[in-house]
Amino acid sequence: MAILNINKKLFEKEIGKFDEKMQNKIAMFGTPIEDIGDEIIQLEVFPNRPDLLSYQGFKRAFLGFLGKKTGLIKYKVNPPEKNYSVMIDNSVSDIRPFTACAIVKGLKFDDDKIKEIIEVQEKLHLTMGRKRKKLAIGIYPLEKITLPITFKAIEPDRIKFVPLETDREMSGLEILQRHPAGKEYAHLLAGKVKFPVFKDADDNFLSMPPIINSQKTGKITEDTKDVFVECSGFDFDSLEKCLNILVTTLADMGGKIYQMELKYKSKKIAPDLNSRKMKLSIGNANKVLGLNLDEKNIKQLIERMGYNYSKGEVEVPSWRNDVLHEVDLIEDIAIAYGYENIIPEIPSISTIGEENSRETIKRKIADIFVGLNFLETSSFHLTTRNDQFQKMDVPEKQEKEFIEIEESKTDYTILRKDLTHYLLKIISENTDSEYPQRIFETGKVFTKKKEISEEEKLAGAITPGNFTELKQVVEYLFRMLGLEIEFNETENSLNYFIDGRVAELKLDKKTIGYLGEIHPKILRNWKIKMPVALFEIKLNEIFEKLN
Repeated sequence: MAILNINKKLFEKEIGKFDEKMQNKIAMFGTPIEDIGDEIIQLEVFPNRPDLLSYQGFKRAFLGFLGKKTGLIKYKVNPPEKNYSVMIDNSVSDIRPFTACAIVKGLKFDDDKIKEIIEVQEKLHLTMGRKRKKLAIGIYPLEKITLPITFKAIEPDRIKFVPLETDREMSGLEILQRHPAGKEYAHLLAGKVKFPVFKDADDNFLSMPPIINSQKTGKITEDTKDVFVECSGFDFDSLEKCLNILVTTLADMGGKIYQMELKYKSKKIAPDLNSRKMKLSIGNANKVLGLNLDEKNIKQLIERMGYNYSKGEVEVPSWRNDVLHEVDLIEDIAIAYGYENIIPEIPSISTIGEENSRETIKRKIADIFVGLNFLETSSFHLTTRNDQFQKMDVPEKQEKEFIEIEESKTDYTILRKDLTHYLLKIISENTDSEYPQRIFETGKVFTKKKEISEEEKLAGAITPGNFTELKQVVEYLFRMLGLEIEFNETENSLNYFIDGRVAELKLDKKTIGYLGEIHPKILRNWKIKMPVALFEIKLNEIFEKLN
């Protein structure tokens, strides 16, 4: 949960009197008040609303909620001027492949606005950027830069500039070793032979993302009037959405937005602030909310939440990243209507519910593992082909029986076939964390033969760990469940285990899974530094035995 700091005097000047009634409205808007100080109001902002992480974004949305400025706000976007371009070099393709950029001109910064920009930048780093791992942001004074810009990757010893808030030139490696931001985020460039940089037409370094800007070309002051804004990362769609939040925030501060030409293999223009259209059924809205709203009511409510509505179609702002389905629109209708105005009713039912027996067993399994000092993980049902197959050394001809989604906008294009690769992924993302690491997960996996099937599985891993250590854990688990498990030698049909260090797990002579030590080649694919012992078993047979 991110905290938004708002100046109380500014709030009362631009939004309204901060009395008890207003405080209730803020809470019902979905941004509960964390603290009220003499000068600062602190609000909690949920991760699904990154557009509210700045005062400007909150003001824009909340004024609509209050009915003072309803409907979709349109921003003028000026086309690229001469040299308003960024050349993306092929050298970044395996390091940090994408960037989305813009220019905002005519700004009037003061100390409070500079603090607001820095705050929203860091909060977007934390939320959308997953602590800069997914994306990072840079904002630069345009008067210190010569356009056009180049985004490329070069050797660390060729990177030399004075990092922000220092007075000494450093190389790329020195920045990671000595600068506070470098030390904090060095793991994001670990193992890279080259580091990404932004450079201008005069060969000046602007920054080394996702670490730090240059003191010379990357520091905003009260004298700054025009800025160059960039977001760099691994998914262009996410970068565009982040850029839209930033440029609209700057536009609300009085700036004029200018597009930039992004020179990939195929040219792109950013930012794109065009709204998108979604269908909204009045019948569905009333069914979900238990209300009886007509089209006029729907239009009034949805436009108070910053949308435009006409004849069953809603215009969604480009900065609303959280609106994915019709139900998201219905949720905003409920917020505008007021949850306090929806009268709760006890449903008329003829039966009394009880917990599903499978959930009881899964909770018991989780309690056993927690008692053994394991941490429970919860990973996505969606995964990437690279993680599911390539990193697990699965031959291309064996890439089958998986379910692929159509027209995915990310690399997460298939439903996971196992939990094993996700546990290895989690370990690979925590190589700099404290050892030993002991993790487990229960969850569904999906396969497609003649029909689509889904199955509950349990997987666990220890690193550093060996076969014997993990075997003792699994034996204890089944003993606590009152079941007898067999460990049989097996030919290694799963080539991600080490030959001779893998066993087949059987329950009543029926194979339910495998346990073994992960092959060094697979560990290298995942960049895991320690040996890993891992098991994965089917839960359906356990459910049947215990029921």
